[in-house]
Amino acid sequence: MTLSTTDTTWYPVASSTDLPLRHVFHGQLLGRELAIWRADDGNVNVWENRCLHRGVRLSIGINEGGELKCQYHGWRYANRSAGCTYIPAHPADAPARRITNTTYPAVEAFGLVWSANNGAAEFAPFDGSASAEWLALRPMPINATTEDVLKALEGYAVTAEKGILGVATVTERLPGLAVKVTVELKEGHRSIVFFVQPVDSNRCVVRGLLDHTFPDINAQLRSHNEGLVQLRDRLERLAEKKPIPEPLTPSFEKVSVELSTMPEITIGSALTLRAMVKRKWATATGITAFELTALDGNHLPTFQPGAHIDVHLPNGLSRQYSITNGPGELLSYTIGVKRDLASKGGSEVLIDTVREGDVLAISEPRNNFPLRRDTIRTVLIAGGIGITPILSMARFLAKSNLPYELHYIVRSEDQIAFRDQIDALGANVTLHIGLPRAAIAETITKTLGAHSFAQHVYICGPGSLLETVRTTAADLGWPDEAVHYEYFRNDRVIDDSSAFEVELARSAMTLHIPSGKTVLEVMREAGLQVSSSCEQGACGTCLTGVMEGTPDHQDVYLNASEKRANNCMMTCVSRSLTPRLVLDI
Repeated sequence: MTLSTTDTTWYPVASSTDLPLRHVFHGQLLGRELAIWRADDGNVNVWENRCLHRGVRLSIGINEGGELKCQYHGWRYANRSAGCTYIPAHPADAPARRITNTTYPAVEAFGLVWSANNGAAEFAPFDGSASAEWLALRPMPINATTEDVLKALEGYAVTAEKGILGVATVTERLPGLAVKVTVELKEGHRSIVFFVQPVDSNRCVVRGLLDHTFPDINAQLRSHNEGLVQLRDRLERLAEKKPIPEPLTPSFEKVSVELSTMPEITIGSALTLRAMVKRKWATATGITAFELTALDGNHLPTFQPGAHIDVHLPNGLSRQYSITNGPGELLSYTIGVKRDLASKGGSEVLIDTVREGDVLAISEPRNNFPLRRDTIRTVLIAGGIGITPILSMARFLAKSNLPYELHYIVRSEDQIAFRDQIDALGANVTLHIGLPRAAIAETITKTLGAHSFAQHVYICGPGSLLETVRTTAADLGWPDEAVHYEYFRNDRVIDDSSAFEVELARSAMTLHIPSGKTVLEVMREAGLQVSSSCEQGACGTCLTGVMEGTPDHQDVYLNASEKRANNCMMTCVSRSLTPRLVLDI
């Protein structure tokens, strides 16, 4: 029998009891090491057992319930997708989407966890699996070849001396590396099924399932444990006299050195997903929640707290909505939509015409509002519908047992969105209901206090609230890099009356930007593929480096110090104060 590292057979790789709460189990299959762990939502993950950064085993990592954290440099990976959600060396940036660990299929059945190489057929139970309730035996590691172990199991005998009271034994090979043992008893026949888990060319683990209706089940367990120990000892004595076979050498994808450099910040908004509206409900007065799920039933792409998706609407508009999910919740995305009578029809179309069961086109998640997780104190401030990205941040921090406080400002009790999730956060949340406008600044002052090392504040909500928090934080000595914010839109009046030249350094092009047209529009007319999203100077998707010249910043995305530096700009709204700009594009 020849084992192959490309074998796509399903094998048991762990017992269900090997995966207690917040544990990571070190599994092995066909020469590969596996990190096997159960998330708090019950999902079992089987991953390649290495962090993509330095190759450290993830089996010694920390299971945080929705993410797995590497012990070495703290990289975090999401439940289900194994996508990287946080890199401590770059705490202010969302990791690039390409940073995703190798995952393997996983099924939990009969008290065992089963896996295979990618490309395996759909998991199928063994013959006779539905005829009994099964109890998993203690696994037995054996330093012998799979072929020798299978031959020994085919001769496995059950005798009265073992305490089984069996009068006859019949063994039968099953598809895959499995042997079924049928024991004739006075009460009728009972079955034991043994599976061989090939660890390497000369090592394997025998895992057994015992018919739960055997009489005197405790005696059964003791007897089969004794029988397998004797089988192991005999096989290992024989193996010592045989040549050692060549070990299995599975191939591994080469880890790019780029993974340890600065992650991607801007990501294109190409349509890559179709999602179904699984659920729609009113979560607060004037706010409707939508739960979006993948059409194929699989998990959705990895996201980080603060991320948003583009939703492409039936009327041709595209709008951005923040994801409220907690860590590792990838079976669906939940967004909140506020009815805005002053909008161009985006919110009204979603709320009035989109129904449960409808299919929408959405982008993969992007994050221009990433959360740092290296702080001593994190202050989260939300106003109204601004709770959506802030709620995701709070849920991530709560799951990781990191200190934070959430302040939610609303006009009335009925405007508290996602109340069940807010209440689940407990004492970390302070609700500010019906605050007079004049009292908001005072409340913010008390909330923030004087700045000290490793304190950060995150704000999302109406423009007036963001301006109040930013101004107050500056007066209290909070540096720009400690104040993070996300505008839903740019309410400032844009002056597009200027005309100027733009040189695109990497594209070897010079373009004339006339009055009434944006840099972004002219670049697209010239045939360039340029990423954008809100096109209001609020989301940061079109952020572009400036090599020469002085931009006329008209966005609400950059903070004051970033604008003073004049080394980047938003091409969707910003213009030039000099006759010529050189852009790094």
